[in-house]
Amino acid sequence: MNTVLDDGRRQWQAAALQAAVEAQAERLQRAGTRVVATLLDNTPAFVVLDDAALAAGIVHVPLPQFFTPAQTDHALRAAGIDTLIVAPALAARWPGLRWQPLALAGESLIQARLAAAGVALPPDTAKISFTSGTTGAPKGVCLSADAMRRVAQGLVDALAPLGIERHLNALPFAVLLENIAGLLAPRAHGATCVMRPLAELGLTGSSSFDAARFHAAVRQIRPHSLILLPQMLRAWCGHLAQSGERTLDSLKFVAVGGAAVGAPLIRAAQALGIPAGEGYGLSEGASVQTLNLPDAERPGSAGRPLPHARLRIAPGGEIEIAGSLFCGYLGDATPMPEWWPTGDLGHIDADGFLHVQGRSRNVLITSYGRNVSPEWVETALRCEPAIAQAVVFGDGQPALSAVLWPVHRATDEAALHAAVQAANATLPDYARIARWTRGRAAFDAAGGMATANGRPLRAAIRQRHADALDATLTATP
Repeated sequence: MNTVLDDGRRQWQAAALQAAVEAQAERLQRAGTRVVATLLDNTPAFVVLDDAALAAGIVHVPLPQFFTPAQTDHALRAAGIDTLIVAPALAARWPGLRWQPLALAGESLIQARLAAAGVALPPDTAKISFTSGTTGAPKGVCLSADAMRRVAQGLVDALAPLGIERHLNALPFAVLLENIAGLLAPRAHGATCVMRPLAELGLTGSSSFDAARFHAAVRQIRPHSLILLPQMLRAWCGHLAQSGERTLDSLKFVAVGGAAVGAPLIRAAQALGIPAGEGYGLSEGASVQTLNLPDAERPGSAGRPLPHARLRIAPGGEIEIAGSLFCGYLGDATPMPEWWPTGDLGHIDADGFLHVQGRSRNVLITSYGRNVSPEWVETALRCEPAIAQAVVFGDGQPALSAVLWPVHRATDEAALHAAVQAANATLPDYARIARWTRGRAAFDAAGGMATANGRPLRAAIRQRHADALDATLTATP
């Protein structure tokens, strides 16, 4: 019999999983649940709840564990959550709730009913994915079951030649990318989803990643595929380069998404034995839209459109998508157009590969009248081994400046200077960094420099480093 889930303790067969799903769906319906929120680790209990909500026609709101308490509470209110299911250790966060035990898929959970006001949702809403965006305030993206299935089937069709039979879930299930591409798609293909608590894979919070622990887990589990964020791939490559280890031949494909990757990192990963391919997607399109595949890749691009996706470039250079659009934003009754303007700038080359250049709202216009996408320059900087994160400024200025976070705290000024020079050598003169400074706080939500899912808070970063950016002491020739 085919194993559909492997949590390290039990190998779940399809019949046993379906029985657990049907029982939980019945419990949710009996309780009169309309919208259920979960705050869970990567365990079979999440899968059962996700499937049960879909089977019962109940809206599921998976909440990331890296959300702040304020972000979580905002999502609970905004979505009109009437049932909350969490791990017992989190009960203290809501002292006024009456918790009931819930034994599910071998895990001891707790649930509570919330006195939620009814919230109008777009028709066909099956799931609400909250993204922290650039302001840190979660924004609810309402998705239909049909849109999610389209994306999952598109991935199944595109990846079929690879013969993937074991997928390791390395990102949180509450992150839409893993939810669709790492759960729905592999199971639709008949593959086994291998899951472990995220801490066992070296991932804690939204930005802490132990590459050595992750590599040890990959060696032990021997998956055929997994999905990584660019910074995770960068850290893994750093560990392999430093330790002299190599990945095992079990890996057939490693998808990388969530932010720009860059050709140098993809090539470095492949040289180390990681079959990495960059993709592009967004919550409003139910996740993945394009992907580089082993037999059709162009490092530096985001790949070609998947079977479910339609893409075009608007006259102003904005990427527009169709084929698997969301139902609408939570609290916004605006009808969905046939084509959705993504807010991303890019172009499609003669061979059909998408090249993403950055967000239209972030474009800088220098005092010389040159338009520069900061993400383009930031990707070039992050491709240097010494630089972990970079945020670029320069609107209305004669030259660009940057705040840099080194890979290691001990990295000295000379190494950062050399890294900036190396990145500048790959850029035209108007896109080169003239001034830079070190980040004064950690690049994360706790330091006030990034959202919970790792996007830079540009205004806060600029304000915190204004004196250094406006000075010329660290000018790079």
